[in-house]
Amino acid sequence: MTTRRTFLGGAAALGAVGLVAMKSRAADAEPPPETTQIRLMRAPSICRAPQYVAEELLRSEGFTDVQYIPWRGASEATSAVGAGDVDITMQYIGPSIMHVDAGLPLVVLAGIQPGCFELFGTERIRSIRDLKGKTVGILGLGGGDYTFVASMLTYVGLDPRKDVTWSPMSATDAKRLLADEKIDGFLATPPDPQEFRARRIGHVVVNSVTDRPWSQYFCCMVAGNWKFVRKNPVATKRVLRAILKAADVCAADPARAARFLVDKGYAQRYDYALEALKEIPYNKWREYDHEDTVRFYALRLHEAGMVKSNPQKILAQGTDWRFLNELKKELKG
Repeated sequence: MTTRRTFLGGAAALGAVGLVAMKSRAADAEPPPETTQIRLMRAPSICRAPQYVAEELLRSEGFTDVQYIPWRGASEATSAVGAGDVDITMQYIGPSIMHVDAGLPLVVLAGIQPGCFELFGTERIRSIRDLKGKTVGILGLGGGDYTFVASMLTYVGLDPRKDVTWSPMSATDAKRLLADEKIDGFLATPPDPQEFRARRIGHVVVNSVTDRPWSQYFCCMVAGNWKFVRKNPVATKRVLRAILKAADVCAADPARAARFLVDKGYAQRYDYALEALKEIPYNKWREYDHEDTVRFYALRLHEAGMVKSNPQKILAQGTDWRFLNELKKELKG
């Protein structure tokens, strides 16, 4: 539940993030960031709203050059962080785990929100197990939707490598093909679930916002380039502070946050954006277990044969919770 203090803080931020940024006494007491440039990913899914709403907050943290690097496709988004083309960004945890396992210099810093994925299926798909022998549309192999569906398949005892047929496609094509029952399932992220439901395309098989166990773990987590984080610890903490504050903003006043997304070109339809932001629990970052999320999904992907490392190794090599732990104390709701 959003506390009165969280709401007032969020409202103040939106009054700024439209907006003027909240000043932080703790930030004022810190040294300035080691760099005034920060590069984040710009992806089509608006579930990453906090990192966009954070733009002015980032400027108040001392970043004069805030860049949002255009999305390069589902399978390449995480690679951009590992390659150093993006410094820090929000993304689904699955690809981050796979890239840590592959040896890319990527580190997970914090969870932001626990759900936004919705698996849509035709009438013959009533459960995850019903996908056996069927065709699932995905944006790309290696992307967030692919690794999330793979995790769900593994959880119910199926093998994602042989029990389903993966069909890469755009969300636009998926809407048409699912409506025509030429594919059996598609994992959608906002604003696509809102459109699927409005147009009555398929039906929801799994909603990660409400359905256990998925709703009990983070979906989007903040990941950074390991070299950037090591070289710029003050900047890293300031970026994470801005994103966490922006998450509180999205939880406190989704209507104004949705308007911001539309005005800035991150979303086309205000109604879909508002519906999505109302549904996504952005105020859970203080409550959920960040480490347990990485452990849970690392185990699922390890069981699926998609990563070689065990969860403990992934946690040791690919996570750094020190900034989060400091900010939890500083930003108490």
